[in-house]
Amino acid sequence: MFHYKIHLSHCHALGSSKEGPAGSGSAVVEGPVSAEELGRYEMHPDLDAFRPPSEQLEALIEIAGLPEGRIIIARLEQTIIGYVTFHYPDELERWSEGRMEDLLELGAIEVADSFRGFGLGSAMLNTACEQEQLESYIVFTTEYYWHWDLKNSGLSVWDYRRMMEKLMQTVDMVWYATDDPEICSHPANCLMVRVGRDVPLSSKEQFDHIRFHQRFMY
Repeated sequence: MFHYKIHLSHCHALGSSKEGPAGSGSAVVEGPVSAEELGRYEMHPDLDAFRPPSEQLEALIEIAGLPEGRIIIARLEQTIIGYVTFHYPDELERWSEGRMEDLLELGAIEVADSFRGFGLGSAMLNTACEQEQLESYIVFTTEYYWHWDLKNSGLSVWDYRRMMEKLMQTVDMVWYATDDPEICSHPANCLMVRVGRDVPLSSKEQFDHIRFHQRFMY
């Protein structure tokens, strides 16, 4: 497991002038974290973008228990203040076609409201890629505007989209075209992908077939 600290009171080193929450100290960024270890922690109450915090912790524990599951967290002592999940695509989604063993979905990334702006998101993503952990995988994420925290961020749809693209680009994820109906349902939605250095050509071609169901769009 990879593990290091970010001093929230010295976040100018991360390119931000924002001050850390009172008494925040240092955040530990680490992972992949086991299901057993996750069970020792509690979720920050602001981590409710997808489901109530207690239920989200249960979901993280479940993912960590999967053979391919990877959970990266940021925490203050025993409180999780951010997380990133990696797992195989849901069987009901097109991305699971072919059951590719080297295709992982970056399913969710969330940071508690009061800890945003300190570089925790990029720190967690970089931890996930430490020492070539993901060089044998195609990693993708589907960004949908209805999942974005537009209200609390104060950002427009397009500003939030640019922010997410910039975040994903810190680990070399780039925009990929697709004819997926959900992604195509709004111009702000997007598919971002990182192809590991050791991914074979056959897997790249298989992923192309998954991205496009209509051959004329290749």
